[in-house]
Amino acid sequence: MKKMKLDWRINMAGLKTIAVDLGGTYLRVALLRNNKILKYMKRKTPKEKNSLIKELMDSISSLMDKDVKGIGIACVGPLKEGVIKNPPNLSLRNFNLKKVIENKFHKKTRIENDANCVALAESKFGCKKKNFIVLTLGTGLGGGIMINGELYKGKGYGGELGHIILDNGQYFEDLWKKRKFLIKDLLKKRDRKNKKILNRVSMYLGQGIASLINIFDPEVVILSGGAREAGQVFLNMIKKQAEKYVMIPNKPDIRWTKLKHPGILGASLLVS
Repeated sequence: MKKMKLDWRINMAGLKTIAVDLGGTYLRVALLRNNKILKYMKRKTPKEKNSLIKELMDSISSLMDKDVKGIGIACVGPLKEGVIKNPPNLSLRNFNLKKVIENKFHKKTRIENDANCVALAESKFGCKKKNFIVLTLGTGLGGGIMINGELYKGKGYGGELGHIILDNGQYFEDLWKKRKFLIKDLLKKRDRKNKKILNRVSMYLGQGIASLINIFDPEVVILSGGAREAGQVFLNMIKKQAEKYVMIPNKPDIRWTKLKHPGILGASLLVS
């Protein structure tokens, strides 16, 4: 009996997962064992639907081996039960990605909002808090909410934080998308015009984050995505703006994620 139990543990230790981070700008795919990345690839996300699906399938195929037990996918939303509804940054509409992947590879497949995957990764490997908010600042603006150690999803679509309304009825995400370009470059040359743009972007982010803090009273707010390249200077601008609008006594820290591939790690956890 003891020998059989030992063999089972050895087999489980050898099982792997494939994790996908499907974003509006980049497609990232990795092979992991025990949540450690063994192989990693990054491609531009094709704009056309058929090209996107082919690139995704080819990328997964190139990393597939017999020890893979499942495929986890972090994807921009909104989505539910593996069906991608109408994301503003992808060419997929009412597309059952879960079914397509499972039919192709015959592996257990789980798909979740990309910001929710970042929240899962933060919960296990990053901030390790039970009550926190994640904002992904990339091609679009997504959000994940962790309450008492569990993802908050409402009836299935909860957590679309990019669609809170700011500034004359405009969505938080739309305001971000209009002005997110070249933040890193704007910081290098902070003339009057660039400074005005940076102040406007940080103001919108500060207002949105402060609103979320006032509603959820989190332990920490984690920022992720490509905007992380802007570094501490931009983060300090966001913090300064948020302080103006936080009305509750609790003033949680706002910080960049410290995880290198939070979307990939979170996607892997979906099937771990």
